[in-house]
Amino acid sequence: MRKDILVAVAIVVALIAAAVANMTPRPLGLDAPAGVFSAGRAMIDNRVIAKVPHPVGSPANYAVRNYLTGRMSELGLSPQVQRVDAFQERAGKEPLVIGGVVENIIGVLPGKDRNAPAVALMAHYDSVPGSPGAADDAVGVAAGLEIMRILKAEGTPARDVVLLLTDGEEAGLLGATGFFQSHPMARHIGFVINMEARGGGGTANMFETAAANGAVIDMFRKASTSPVSSSLTVYLYKQLPNDTDFTVPRKAGIAGLNYAFIARQFDYHSPVSTPENLSQGSLQHMGDQVLATAREAAFAPALPGKAPDKVYANTLGSYLLAYPPLAGWGVLALALALVALGVWRARQADAFAWADVAKGAGAALYLLLTTATLFMLARRVTGAGFGFYEQAKLLANVHLWELALLVVGIGAALYAAAAVGRGRMRLAAAGLALLAGLLCTAFSGWNLIGLGVGGAGAVVALLTFGRPAGVAGTWTGVLALAFLAALALQVMAPTAAFLIAWPLAFAALAGAISAMGTWRPVAVPVIVALLAALALQWVLSFAHGVFIGIDLVEIQALFVWLAALLLWPLIQAESGEIRPRTVALIVLLVGFALVGLVRVISPWSARHPQPAIVAYVVQGATGQAKRFSLAPNPPDWARAALKADGGHIVKDEPPIGWRASPGSTLSAWAKPVNPTPPAVMLNRVIDGSLEVKIVAPPGARAMTLELRPTGKLTNATVNGRPAKILTEPGQWTRVHWQGAPEGVAIGFRAKGPGVIDTRYATITDRWPVDAKPLAKMPDKVSGNAISGSTIVTGEQRFTW
Repeated sequence: MRKDILVAVAIVVALIAAAVANMTPRPLGLDAPAGVFSAGRAMIDNRVIAKVPHPVGSPANYAVRNYLTGRMSELGLSPQVQRVDAFQERAGKEPLVIGGVVENIIGVLPGKDRNAPAVALMAHYDSVPGSPGAADDAVGVAAGLEIMRILKAEGTPARDVVLLLTDGEEAGLLGATGFFQSHPMARHIGFVINMEARGGGGTANMFETAAANGAVIDMFRKASTSPVSSSLTVYLYKQLPNDTDFTVPRKAGIAGLNYAFIARQFDYHSPVSTPENLSQGSLQHMGDQVLATAREAAFAPALPGKAPDKVYANTLGSYLLAYPPLAGWGVLALALALVALGVWRARQADAFAWADVAKGAGAALYLLLTTATLFMLARRVTGAGFGFYEQAKLLANVHLWELALLVVGIGAALYAAAAVGRGRMRLAAAGLALLAGLLCTAFSGWNLIGLGVGGAGAVVALLTFGRPAGVAGTWTGVLALAFLAALALQVMAPTAAFLIAWPLAFAALAGAISAMGTWRPVAVPVIVALLAALALQWVLSFAHGVFIGIDLVEIQALFVWLAALLLWPLIQAESGEIRPRTVALIVLLVGFALVGLVRVISPWSARHPQPAIVAYVVQGATGQAKRFSLAPNPPDWARAALKADGGHIVKDEPPIGWRASPGSTLSAWAKPVNPTPPAVMLNRVIDGSLEVKIVAPPGARAMTLELRPTGKLTNATVNGRPAKILTEPGQWTRVHWQGAPEGVAIGFRAKGPGVIDTRYATITDRWPVDAKPLAKMPDKVSGNAISGSTIVTGEQRFTW
């Protein structure tokens, strides 16, 4: 059978298998048996919770709170509401305090041993402004209610099971912070299962654990029926600047599991995150997985303790393989032995040249560098910027975008294999890498990274692609580079090393069977293709997860390289063959043609509307106003809204408290209105300290206060609690506070006279009543975040 046919079949089979592996289960309806999780039953709650946007401190959020306390009372959980103000500090050039008043809802299913450490099911019920939050996180709340119903029906658990519905997660993990810092029940919690979502669909991935998770993973594997998880996901999440409510108990040393689904990311924090757009299969998978682990933790004689971390990941289907990190050395030893066997067999057949090993390693390195550069170029060719709203265009057309990257990756692998096999492509291969690096700059301004990576690929090409190389030696070099990479990971990050070690072991097995691709029996290429397809579907599943989770497409070069480990003997050209190079170039051109379609095709529709954020910004002292567009690349509707009072659109700095990409904020003059500014005052406290206090006007949901002292201050506090702020003269500190009509006070002590400058902004979730109303929004446009809000700004200087 021709090798190109085998390659095509292996890729298609792997893609189909990967797609099947990522399918969600069929959602069960209202008629499902009482003892199983039903997405249909959970959707009843989801539709109520996610009826409208309900950010912390809003009347809609109070309505959700009331509904949930009623539902928990129906379940016999005796709910209590914890009203608490909480804050978190974030250091930086401008220290940031994020806080507010939140209302957590806590219900308890009593266990046999009321003194035993309790299990907590946790989810947050608030949404971001502008989004109903059907996925984030009405899914977790609705699933929690359905799971508690089932657990209660199964009898008295061994320990208390707590349903903790937090408030203010979107504002900065405020509810979880307030609960675990100050609620007496927090000391009773021994295990936490958190439910989250970062999109509107996909399988529920258990993506985070606390440290020393060996025993927890054993319990997770025992309880779960179709889990999706890996120690690589846990490792990667630790490197990202992301947090969920689970961060708070994890930092407190409490064990647990964190679940989320992340597909359909266009819906994340979007007005289209509605119950109608939510994947009920994703809710079903979330409920099935969490119910299984919650049941095990609730009824087990003891909760899992601390044990050394384990290496684990899905293999075929839903089977989760787990082993101690030390066993990873065994996987590497097995791969090395299999490669040695394959080399020995190739040498016996007189089909191996040691000089080709270096060429194979060089070809693999060239593939990594050049593919990363091509992917960086593709990302820039789309014309989409980098940022949450900037990438909305790609998320709205995500399937075409992912297909384009897949085709570019296949073309890059074919080209590298053709270059090393046929020879005499040194200059052409170097030119491709260098051209891709130069074009990164052409499409996005000066890009030192793209130029550097592409230039490195060109250098590797000049050193590698000379005379033709044989398959056996080249594939050995490709595998040798992978072995070194897996070895480095095994030393530095053993729980992530399997990402390279497992495909390497599969490829080494194929090498041993085929004598490193020398193809003695006719059936051997078919066996190699089958092994490649088997491992390739696993690689593609990981690639898809990283693609939807991280907007860094150059990382996908790693998965192209892993796929090449498996396919190399099928894709390497023979000496002097021209057709493989031509096919590779055609595939690359098709890939970039698809990238071009992503650029030129408008993806906006009623299902995927273009984001717009239009706000009325008013000076508190004078009433002077501007209409602001706060989202990049505003649609025509937003531009018309800015000019509604006859003003001209100009680039502007964002209002106080709002962060935006440079040059993306637009404004235009607006009709002055009568604002109600906050009360900002300097008070002297009875103990001799000072405080700056801001009290929001009626109706305002959120406020920002920025402070800059001219001299050194000490003993700073936020609402009477110590905070590490106001320590540097001339440095701005930003305090963002929500859901607190009583305001927030920033206290400090000063030695002698001094000055402190303040700037403020308050947000009210409605348009000024005395301003010209916004025009009706087209179906293809959505008002995201604080669109339609009024922002009142101002500044004051205080002296003492």
